[in-house]
Amino acid sequence: MYFTRHIYQNLKEWKANPDRKPLILRGARQVGKTTLIQNFANLYKNHIFINLERDSDLDFFTKYRDAITLVEALFLKNNISPDEKKDTLLFIDEIQESKQAIKILRYFHEDIPELHVIAAGSLLEHTMRKVKSFPVGRINYLYLNPLNFPEFLDAMSQNLANEQLKIIPVQKSAHKVLLDLFHKYSIIGGMPEIVKTYIKSRTIAYLPPVYESIWETYKNDIEKYASGDSNSRVIKHVVNTAHLFFNQRIKFQNFGNSNYRSREVSESFRSLDEAKIIQIIYPSTSITPPIIPDIKKSPKLQFLDTGILNYELNIQAELLAMENLNKIYKGALIPHLIFQELISLNITSYKKPVFWVREKTQSSAEVDLLYSFNNMIFPIEIKSGSHGTLRSLHQFIERTNHPYAIRMYSGEFLIEQAITPSGTPYLLMNLPYYLSTQLEKYLSYFIDNHKLS
Repeated sequence: MYFTRHIYQNLKEWKANPDRKPLILRGARQVGKTTLIQNFANLYKNHIFINLERDSDLDFFTKYRDAITLVEALFLKNNISPDEKKDTLLFIDEIQESKQAIKILRYFHEDIPELHVIAAGSLLEHTMRKVKSFPVGRINYLYLNPLNFPEFLDAMSQNLANEQLKIIPVQKSAHKVLLDLFHKYSIIGGMPEIVKTYIKSRTIAYLPPVYESIWETYKNDIEKYASGDSNSRVIKHVVNTAHLFFNQRIKFQNFGNSNYRSREVSESFRSLDEAKIIQIIYPSTSITPPIIPDIKKSPKLQFLDTGILNYELNIQAELLAMENLNKIYKGALIPHLIFQELISLNITSYKKPVFWVREKTQSSAEVDLLYSFNNMIFPIEIKSGSHGTLRSLHQFIERTNHPYAIRMYSGEFLIEQAITPSGTPYLLMNLPYYLSTQLEKYLSYFIDNHKLS
């Protein structure tokens, strides 16, 4: 079963570019990198797949130290004429297993530019630090994440619902259907193997063993992240306890009721962050561009996939009975999923979402999300409904240089003019959760069509 991924268009553009460089496809384990390239290879007359976790494939990079000889050997083994390089894809999977394979990427571009070369790996950052002559500037990058909501709809054959997502503003008649589908997506998550299992079984009851298998795979990789036995123990502790603290700002010192020092825990989190399994999300105090994360302030945690997080928290059965997901974990689940949605849009470059804080005595504030667009920073609160305080958002609006704000919630799309308690007028766009991946399009619509009266 193959799922349509939005990154596929970027691959086609890379293929058509006469100045293309070798491409590294980055992303955590089991987000679908290999399957994606196997499908993409159908656009070529020939393809050569090598996996460097296999000793026989790894041997090529041990025996042949230059790109030309290596390619000659690979073409000979695969019975491909040397004249067909322009219509051949070479895919090097699990490239993190060989520093020599990473080094040689630059020479594919310099010595054999007509050959199409893609590499993929899930722990690349850990290997790249050890490569002295990394081919900076001589390779391209693309990033793959778990399926986002539009990709999930594609996988579920919900084509009409997906078309409704593209209509701006969203039609009221589509709201309930899209909200129910987003609810389902929020429970299952976007890991391809999980989604595939659900499509085949149409029940969540078959999913726990698959979640467990994926999570155990990540845990088994811990030794690859760790710099030694001591660091390995700290990472294991972090992985086993992090889900209990996803909905709050954390301190590294004594994390998870441990005796580990701040430096030990922060190093472990950085390793997990580089592997994209558990990322560190820092706040910002910026009110005008650029958004600058403040690494001296307490961060929050972002798991690779909300479905895995739900499984670790053992709340999937509870979620099935909930109509409003903001009642779970004091509303922390939806912000986590919206962050995942925004991260999924990182295809050609990688940026983390950021939240806003103002830490002053008797006037502290925290806005769930900041988004930079059109030379403005937009404050975004993520709420359960049309009621509830927007105190922190009001503090941001009173300090920034524009009148636009967003509330993401379970209600219908609505734009209204409002006023802060101190008398500052502003425009509030109420945006349903399921439109997270369409945020920039709605920001354009918001700015172009609405001004303060």
